[in-house]
Amino acid sequence: MSSTNKQEGSNKRIKITVQMKREIIEKRERGVNVADLARTYNRSTSTICTILKNKDKIKEVDASKGVTRISTQRLRILDDVERLLLRWINEKQLQGDAINENIICQKAKAIFADLVKRTPGSSTSEEEVFKASRGWFEKFKRRTGIHSVARHGEAASSDLKTAKNFIRDFKKMSEGYLPQQVFSCGETSLFWKKMPRRTYIMTEENALLGHKPMRDQLRLLFCANASGDLKIKPLLVYHTETPRAFKKCNVQKSRLNVMWRSNDKAKMTRDIITNWMNEVFGPFVKKYLLEMNLPLRVLLVMDDAPAHPVGLQDDLLEEFNFIRIQFLPSNIASLLQPMNQLVISNFKKLYIKILFEHCFEMTEGTSLTLREFWRDHFHVVACLRIIDQAWEGVTKRTLNFAWKKIWPESFVERVFEGFETGSVDPIINDIVSLANIMGLEVDSNDIDELVEETRADHQDDNRELTNEQFSEVQRLSKQEAAEQTSETANQQSSGGIKEMLRAWETVASYVEKHHPNKTVTMRAVNLFNDNVVSHFHQILKQKQMSLDSFLVKKN
Repeated sequence: MSSTNKQEGSNKRIKITVQMKREIIEKRERGVNVADLARTYNRSTSTICTILKNKDKIKEVDASKGVTRISTQRLRILDDVERLLLRWINEKQLQGDAINENIICQKAKAIFADLVKRTPGSSTSEEEVFKASRGWFEKFKRRTGIHSVARHGEAASSDLKTAKNFIRDFKKMSEGYLPQQVFSCGETSLFWKKMPRRTYIMTEENALLGHKPMRDQLRLLFCANASGDLKIKPLLVYHTETPRAFKKCNVQKSRLNVMWRSNDKAKMTRDIITNWMNEVFGPFVKKYLLEMNLPLRVLLVMDDAPAHPVGLQDDLLEEFNFIRIQFLPSNIASLLQPMNQLVISNFKKLYIKILFEHCFEMTEGTSLTLREFWRDHFHVVACLRIIDQAWEGVTKRTLNFAWKKIWPESFVERVFEGFETGSVDPIINDIVSLANIMGLEVDSNDIDELVEETRADHQDDNRELTNEQFSEVQRLSKQEAAEQTSETANQQSSGGIKEMLRAWETVASYVEKHHPNKTVTMRAVNLFNDNVVSHFHQILKQKQMSLDSFLVKKN
């Protein structure tokens, strides 16, 4: 990134940050002369030379965005706090959640306290130094470009009276619609590699420090109509765009039975939901209605979650203006949302059953132990196949039964005779039998507990990962990205990468010089540098390290 150091119309010199100093060092190492650097950054050649003289010290510093000085007064841990805080703010904004100064400061203090406890050599006296004061916030805001607005309101507890009123209102809303034209979509998280807690595999997993693949989760959105005869292609959000298993199994994401999307926290966002609406839901329902010779009219019921706010209706393409979205009030979603009424829990039970069947098939009559299969051979591609089978296994009658509370007129009573008896769930019986055959200590309560845990987030879609979980997800994502970088490094020439980086510097310099909002521009350029350009810098470093290693061996 090339940085202009005077704001237009002003003679005020902008302080040169640690990040800018790194840029100067990197450009010099790529061959840019001192005079050109001085002109680019509006500094004297002596200032540039001083920066280059201290390049080793500057490279060692891992400062957060906007920090201008390497100071012993500033606790090193604050850089980690601000980096984690900025990621958290970006995630909240991606989800459509609004935040204010007080919330940000409270989160900053919580992150700081957590890092102090987990950082060797830190003490409680350090914790007393950081107050997340108004002054700190103003400086943090200026160098990162964040803005604050009112926070999204928290959901109230379930209100039976409100639910009753909504059912009455929904009867009027649904007038003129057939069950084939009314849809519901609902989200859930899936800990796709988790066993019941009492199994020996789970016990061993918990004993391994820092090894948490069974907490690896993905986010799913399911959708179907009230008649139960049309299931829409699910939306899946994972924390990695291209897992290693995709390359191993030659997976083409466009051919998956889910719409695959990713972000660091495996969270639904407004943009992701909008893409699914326009690329999957709209085309699916339009084709279905035309084939069924039904009018192009659709009513979609969904939760009032941050990822799908009321304005989502305006994000639909013009060709899908026949779709009407009705949001369930957040305090009654758990009571009336059709996907919450047996559908998601039924899917989870089927997922566990098929998973256990897969375990049994892979280990029965072979030398492969269950432990070896679980550790070395069960990956996310296998998980996707099971998700597809489990969603396919959710029956038409289950999907129709889910509407009994909110829209009883759509419910076909005769199909469900004996459906709500007090008998034990046959799916759970099958799971327990399979588990016992494989030598796992599992009963029906263990399966119920596993299903309830994986859908507990349904009761609180706004809950956040803990600081430790967030850090762990970030670490895993970076580790996976580094491995992917290593795999692709040999496929790209250093010359091509350098040419691209020079082009990006030219673009960034022009935008920063001419865009009227300097703060927003700096933030956008910083984010692009962090999330995109850094990947190519990493490839160049790896190539240089490989070359250095080769030369050392040769000599």
